[in-house]
Order: sequence, then structure tokens, then C-alpha cells
Amino acid sequence: MRKALIVYGSPGAGKGTQANLLAAKLGLIHFDTGKFMEQTVHDPANANDRQVQQQRELFDTGKLCDPQWAYRVVSEQTKRIYASGLGIVFSGSPRTELEAFTAEGGKRGLVDLLEDLYGRDNVHVLYLKIKPETTVHRNSNRLICSVCGTAVMYLPEAQPKICPICGGAFRKRTLDTPEIIKVRLQEFENRTAPILAKLRERGYEIVEIDGEPLPYLVFATILEKLGFPAKSN
Repeated sequence: MRKALIVYGSPGAGKGTQANLLAAKLGLIHFDTGKFMEQTVHDPANANDRQVQQQRELFDTGKLCDPQWAYRVVSEQTKRIYASGLGIVFSGSPRTELEAFTAEGGKRGLVDLLEDLYGRDNVHVLYLKIKPETTVHRNSNRLICSVCGTAVMYLPEAQPKICPICGGAFRKRTLDTPEIIKVRLQEFENRTAPILAKLRERGYEIVEIDGEPLPYLVFATILEKLGFPAKSN
């Protein structure tokens, strides 16, 4: 049975890492909406699109994109993934209550869409919990490959030069400066975290995971709590 997983957590909690691991383990598509939106707002083809450029201004300053715009672009891709016959895992989306529960024109939101497509019992929500100081540390010491998108953490005295996966050059995201990280953290607390309370009201069990340990340990805990074996037979 196809499943839809939503991985929540503050910036730097490891949402993307765990979503990638879950996708590989369970045969899902990781829809990295943050990366998708970053590519959309920075695409030269959208340089003259006023609406997209408005979203870029929000994105680059650490604020969340307009919920209606976000819902439109995310829901379109979600439907395509479902039509391909595959399950899906999100890392951080939906990011606002409007996007999650009340979409454009008062229609139902992304949570409702996932229930319609995959079935209520096949939608699962995870919450990776880390300390605020962990958020700042992880994001301040992170580089992204400009070719394959691999993210790596580094020590200041040992900053890597090329990506170990594809050999591409690394870049520092505009979002990963201490000032903008603090804005992103506040956006998560004010606009994303309340979604968890509403999901509980709708009967969802939020699977809470300590996101502080090393990624492989976090992943083993996730599989255990979801009821999947940690090792393949």
C-alpha cells in the first residue's frame, strides 16, 4: 500500500536527510519542497514573473512563501507523483495552517489532498525535535553541492572543497546565515509548529523523534516507531 509521510522539525533537524533515507528504504519519492521552491524562485526563466519574484524576496529572507502560492505548486507536483504510482515523503511541508488545511479559495489543503489520494490510514506524521542552539550550529556549518544538492556539515578548520558524491563545487545557501536562521526558527515556531496541534485534533498520532543523535541512529528510531524492520531480510 502506498504511503504519504510528512517529516516535521525546525531548521537543521535533519528532515531532508531522514526523508531521503525513508525514500530509499520504503520506495517513496522524497518531494523536497524547500529545494523545489528555491529552484523555482531562483530560476532565470522566472526572472520577469512578478509573483515568483515576490516569493523569492520572502524565501531569501527566511520567511515562508505565500500559503496559496505554495499550495498551488506543491499540490500540482503531489498529484503527479501519485499518478506515477508511488508513495511520497515530505520534508517540512505543508509549512502553514492555510497550506495544510485551507487552500486557495477556501478549498481543502494539502493534508486533505493526501488523505484523498493515499487514504487517511496511510498518512503518517513525524516530528524531529532538536534544541534551538542545534539549529543554529548545524545550519551555520552547512554547505550544499551546487550540482547534486548534497548537504554536508563541516568544521571551520576543515571546510571541504568539492562534493564527495559528484565532485561539484559547494555553495553556502543564503538561508544559512545566523541572522536568517533565527528568522526561520521563529517562522517555524509561529507558523509551522501549530499544524501539529491541529493534526492531533484530527486524530493523527504525531511520532516524536529525538533529532539530536547521529542520523543513522535517528533513522533506526524512526523505523522502529513506524513498525518497519531496521534491516532488510
